[in-house]
Amino acid sequence: MNKLKIFSLALVASATAAKAQDINQAKKAIDAEQFDKAKSILKSIIKSKPSDGEANFVLGNVYLNQSVVDSAKISYNNGLQASDKKNLNYIGLGQLDLDAKNTAAAQANFALATKDMRKKDVNEFIYIARAYMNSDNPDYKNAIEVLKRALLVDPQNAQALLAIGDAYYGDKNQNDAYKSYRDAFAADNTLLRAKMQLGVLLKGAKSYDEAIKSFNEVIALDANYGPVYRELAETYYKWARNKPSTSKVNLQNAITNYEKYLSLTDYSLDSKMRHADFLILVKDYKQLETVANKMIAQDKVNPRIFRYLGYAAYENGNVDVAIKSIEDFIKAPGNKAIGRDYYYLGLSKIKKGTAADGTIDQAAFDAGLADIKKAIELEPLVVEEFADFGKELFGKKQYTQAAAIFELGANNKESKNYLDDAVYYGISVYYGNAGKPIENRDKAALENANATFDKILEVSPSYDEAYLYKGRINSALDKDDMIIKNYEEYVAKITAKGPEELAKPATTKKVIEAYNAIGAAYANTDKAKAVEYFNKTLVLDPANTYAAQSVKALK
Repeated sequence: MNKLKIFSLALVASATAAKAQDINQAKKAIDAEQFDKAKSILKSIIKSKPSDGEANFVLGNVYLNQSVVDSAKISYNNGLQASDKKNLNYIGLGQLDLDAKNTAAAQANFALATKDMRKKDVNEFIYIARAYMNSDNPDYKNAIEVLKRALLVDPQNAQALLAIGDAYYGDKNQNDAYKSYRDAFAADNTLLRAKMQLGVLLKGAKSYDEAIKSFNEVIALDANYGPVYRELAETYYKWARNKPSTSKVNLQNAITNYEKYLSLTDYSLDSKMRHADFLILVKDYKQLETVANKMIAQDKVNPRIFRYLGYAAYENGNVDVAIKSIEDFIKAPGNKAIGRDYYYLGLSKIKKGTAADGTIDQAAFDAGLADIKKAIELEPLVVEEFADFGKELFGKKQYTQAAAIFELGANNKESKNYLDDAVYYGISVYYGNAGKPIENRDKAALENANATFDKILEVSPSYDEAYLYKGRINSALDKDDMIIKNYEEYVAKITAKGPEELAKPATTKKVIEAYNAIGAAYANTDKAKAVEYFNKTLVLDPANTYAAQSVKALK
C-alpha cells in the first residue's frame, strides 16, 4: 500500500513536471514569436488537463496578441472554470476591459486575480503589468507601479526586471529601461530578450552601428534566436531611411535578416503577415504580391490579406484590384482601418481617373482626395508621403490638384516636409489662378496662399522668394498696396545681399519683374512714382518694352 502511494505521488510529480515543462515550452515559443507552435502546445495541455487555468490564460494571451479577441475571451472564460491558477484569467479579462477603456472593470478583475496571492508570489503582478502595457490604450505608469510591488517581493526576478524595462521604455525613460534590461540579463543570462532590448534602445537612439553590434552579441549567444534578426532587419531599414547613401546596401541587409527571422518562426499566417508589413516598409511590392497570394492560398477568409493585395496591386499598376481589395478589407466586420489603407485607396481612385495624357477626372480626384483626408485624420504624418505625388501633378501643370495635395502638408507643422509643401502649395495656387480672368480666380485660395507664405516666413525668415510670391499673389488679387509692399520687400532683401547677387541673370529678371509690378501698381495713384520704377527697370534692361511703353503712356 505504501509503495502504491509513493508511486502515485511520483506519477503526480512527474505529471506536474511534464506540465510545467510544456507550459515553459509554450512560453519559450511565444518569446521566439512561434505563435502557432505555442498554440499547439497549449491546446495539447488543455486537452490533457482541462483544469489547467494557466494554459487557458496563456493561450488567451496569444490570441489577443494576434487580435483574435473572441477566441481570447473564450479562452479566458474557459480558464475561469479550471481549478488550477484560474485567477490568472481575470487578468486577461482585465486587459479586454482596458482595451474597451473601462478602467474600473479592469481594476476589479485585477483585484480578483490577486486576492488569494501568497506573500512570495509575483507572477500575477508581472502579468497585470503586461496587460497595462499590451492594451490598446497602454498605461506604462501603472505598469511600473505594479512591477515595483513585484520587485519588493523578489528584487532579482528576471521576468519582473525585463517587464519594468519594457514599461520604462514605453514611458520614454531610457536610462531606467537600460538599467532594468541590464539587471534582468544579469539575473538570468539565458533571458536573451533582455539583452536584445539593450540593442533596441540603441536603435531608438539612432545609434544604428552600435545597435547592430549589440544584436550580434545576442546572435553569438544563440544564433537561432529569431526575434533578434527581426530587430536587425528593422535597424538596417531605419539606417537606410535616415542615411540615403546607405540605402541600397542596408535595405538588402534588412530583407536578408527578415528572411532569416522568418526561417526561425513557424511560417504561420501571422508570421507571413508580419513579413508583409515589413515588405511594405522596404517597398518590395512584387514580393508583397507573391506573399499575399500565398496567404490567400493558405487562408482565403482572413480579410487582412486584402490589405496587402490592395497595396501591392496599386504599386504594381493594377488599380481596379487595389480599389476592390482595400474596400473589401475596410468593410469587413471587425477590421480596423489604418491611415495607410485610405492612403492607397485615395491614390488608386485618382490613378484610375487619370487619362493617358495625364489629365485627371475631377470627380475621381475629389473621391480620392476624400480618402486621402481620412488617411491623414487617422495618421497625421502620413501626409509626408504625398509630396512626390504633389510634385508629379505640379510637373504636369495640374496646379489646382497639386495645391489640394500640398495644402495637406502645409497644414501640419510636425511634418518633415512642412516648409517644402507650404511653398509648393502657395506656388501651385498662384499658377493655378494667374492665367485666369480676374472674375474666375479663386480669391479665397489666393488669400490662403498669401497667408501661408507669411507662416513660411515665421519659420524661415531668410526665404526671400516668399515676398516675390506674395507680390505675385497680390497682383492676382489686384491689391495695389500689397503688391508694392511685398515687391519692395523682395528688392530690399535681395539688394542687402550685395552686387554679386544682383548681377545674377535670374535675380535681375526677378528684380525687373518687381519694378514693373510696383510701377503698374502706382500708375493709377502716383504717376511720378510709377515712372520712377519703370525707369529703374530700364536701367537694368534698356530694351524692356513694357517699361518703355508704360513710361511713354504716363508722360
